[in-house]
Amino acid sequence: MRAVARARVTLACVLAVFWAFAHALPAAADALPDRIGINRVNLAWLSRSDQERVLNEIAASGITHVRLSLSRPVDKSIEALEMADRLGLKILLEIQLGNPDYYSSATRPRTGFGRIWDVQRLSDLDLDLYRGQLRSALRRIDGMGIRIDAVEPGNEINYSAYNGDLMVYEKPGRRTPRQVSQVANLPAFERGIDTYVGALRVTREELRATVHSRDALMISAGLSDVGTGEADRRGMERLEPREFISLLRARGVDALVDGYGIHVYPGRKDDAALARYVTTLLDFCGSEGQGRPCWVTEWGIANPALSCPVDDREREAAVRAVRRSFEALMKEGRLKAAFYYDWDTQPVYSVWRCGALSPAGIAATKAEDGRP
Repeated sequence: MRAVARARVTLACVLAVFWAFAHALPAAADALPDRIGINRVNLAWLSRSDQERVLNEIAASGITHVRLSLSRPVDKSIEALEMADRLGLKILLEIQLGNPDYYSSATRPRTGFGRIWDVQRLSDLDLDLYRGQLRSALRRIDGMGIRIDAVEPGNEINYSAYNGDLMVYEKPGRRTPRQVSQVANLPAFERGIDTYVGALRVTREELRATVHSRDALMISAGLSDVGTGEADRRGMERLEPREFISLLRARGVDALVDGYGIHVYPGRKDDAALARYVTTLLDFCGSEGQGRPCWVTEWGIANPALSCPVDDREREAAVRAVRRSFEALMKEGRLKAAFYYDWDTQPVYSVWRCGALSPAGIAATKAEDGRP
């Protein structure tokens, strides 16, 4: 009898250990893999049938992660999230901070002088309005059982196209800022950064109040890599991503985010030049204990040939070269995600061509082991 009792105790211990590991593994598995995905923003602008068609095409192509938008109309954004979740797609949710519902009706957007869209000033973002609107949207998303994998409040806020505290010059051609001290309206710009950090804090608090997305990762706004030459030609202020991240870190952003968002558009270059571009642009990305790793929430290589069947040979080679640079950074723990831009909305960048995922699209979205 004592032998039987000892056997039962041993079995109970083994089962206890098994169940402890069984419950721990899913969370660990969710945290470990790098995210390789695709952008399909602004699905709210499509009909429900078109939303379903696009998301079904993405899922059927073997893609597992998708960057979607929370934009107006919010109802239709949430419909798209529900479809993506039902298809098993993991969602990186970009929150569009230009939504007028986040601003007092007394505020006015900064003009783009007809060369670029008018845009709200980040310093005018009303954190109380933002909290109320975000809480309402997250409660509806949560009530539908949708799990959000990661959230990215804002987009390219180091560039005047998306941050109204940075100027668009009435006449382009003059030299734009090379450092923060040269920004035309520096007090407003710095207030905007402070407000943005407040928006990150609000977002994190509201996510923690959900059931299904309480553990969603927080990613700072994907920063533009537009260069000084293009900024000068367009007459649009911008700051280097490295400098902008330094401004955020000085305001305590590392306590709020799991990763720094960045966009990578290197253009057509040879393999060595592509590698230099990627490693130089992402040199601020940290590994464990040194800041936060980066998330490339947009990256792309153009293919202006739009005829069918698609000739994607040159772009495919460039995409593979960029992926090799990404994978080296991922092995170092300095890069955690890469979402290609875009699925089907920008003709020269899109990878859904001629009714199928193009060869460059397959190269951009396949896992490191070769699987899509």
